[in-house]
Amino acid sequence: MTVERVGIAFEPDLLEKFDALIKEKGYTNRSEAVRDLVRKSIMESQVKNENRKAIGTLSILYDHDVGNVVNELVHVQHHRRAEILTTTHIHVSESSCLEVLIVKGKSDEIRKLADNIKAIKGVKHGELVVTATSP
Repeated sequence: MTVERVGIAFEPDLLEKFDALIKEKGYTNRSEAVRDLVRKSIMESQVKNENRKAIGTLSILYDHDVGNVVNELVHVQHHRRAEILTTTHIHVSESSCLEVLIVKGKSDEIRKLADNIKAIKGVKHGELVVTATSP
């Protein structure tokens, strides 16, 4: 694989913080860290296209004692099975549960699904991470 060299100018304070971050993350050089940041930006830009096919995870933490949260989550999952490939459920405490949903479909539909689930009363936190399925 060929690579092209480019130059990047950093303010000293920003470069110091960047070097500390890449050391903490285990990068061996700045170039790979910058390439990863560029790849991430490109991927995020691609999945903003509402018709883009994407795959990802939705992690939610919820209190199963609040309202009708369990039934509502099951209802949504049954009606959106085209986008939900599988789920994993973990009991965190006496009342808290973590579910991870693996989702696939058009990026706008995945986002709507995530927003609907995160809005259910009893869901404490939700995080959607998506990536395009093709370049």
